[in-house]
Amino acid sequence: MRRIGFVVNPIAGMGGRVGLKGTDGKVAEARERGAEMRAPDRGRDALRALANSGADVALLTVGGRMGETEARKAGFEPTVVGHPVDESATSAADTRDAVRAFVEAGVDLILFTGGDGTAADVAETLDDLDADVPILGVPAGVKVYSAVFGVTPEAAGYVAGTFEETERAEVNDIDEDEYREGEVHTELRAVARVPADEQRQASKQLGGGSVEGLADRVAEAVEPGVTYVLGPGSTVGTIKEKLGFEGSPLGVDVYRDGEVLATDASESEILDHLGEDNVIVVTPIGGQGFVFGRGNQQISPAVIRQSDVEIVASRRKLDDLGVLRDSLPL
Repeated sequence: MRRIGFVVNPIAGMGGRVGLKGTDGKVAEARERGAEMRAPDRGRDALRALANSGADVALLTVGGRMGETEARKAGFEPTVVGHPVDESATSAADTRDAVRAFVEAGVDLILFTGGDGTAADVAETLDDLDADVPILGVPAGVKVYSAVFGVTPEAAGYVAGTFEETERAEVNDIDEDEYREGEVHTELRAVARVPADEQRQASKQLGGGSVEGLADRVAEAVEPGVTYVLGPGSTVGTIKEKLGFEGSPLGVDVYRDGEVLATDASESEILDHLGEDNVIVVTPIGGQGFVFGRGNQQISPAVIRQSDVEIVASRRKLDDLGVLRDSLPL
């Protein structure tokens, strides 16, 4: 039996249809404009698909509209592991409390309904708990830049019940105030374990995994005596695993001759460990193709000038991007 923790961020996506381009800090204004909740319905659609998947599931959830209400509408008899502090004004803290309760209960997957902010709340809480529980998002936010969501609510529900393998994927978020001004700047918030399935949004590792094969080739090409500066992101994270260490998902690690010289290194620490031959290994972060200057500022111009650069990405990732960028003044 698969134990699934299900949580809904009921206010996710409320700002979209009323022109607010997001809901962060704008719930009251969204309501004034006549916005209605859309996340609960999407969560219910996912649960109905989960029920129809044929999987043997034990569902754990949060009381009221953070999960229990929709679970019962979808035909489940869930175990309620907690309640929001104030159901009329749920918060990120309630989501984080739910994740802690799910981990304590030993769930096999956390199925959450929301947007990128909710994904970050879930993934960062798991990081804080040092828990490697897979997560999967039911898309309900205005902006969905992360690779941890099903392509539709129904797809998320089906995958939750049927997945067999997992992989790493990026949780990205953007500043909604900048977004409202026409600027889109993605920030890598976490790297989470997710079901490996083609019905997951922006999947980078399909079937046998193109990223797995890429990582194998990069790891096999590592040369003795060369210092490797390994950037953040799920693609480079897979390379780190192939080299035999977990590394820092959001940071920069330094590796040479089978030894990890520094994890989550600062610019000065990277410079201290550089040798005669150095190679920077990076992957485009987020959906805009930034290779340097977004999420890896530790790899400064001073580091780049002393190193060769290898950009690694699956063919699908490159096809989705179309362009590579940097925002560093070299």
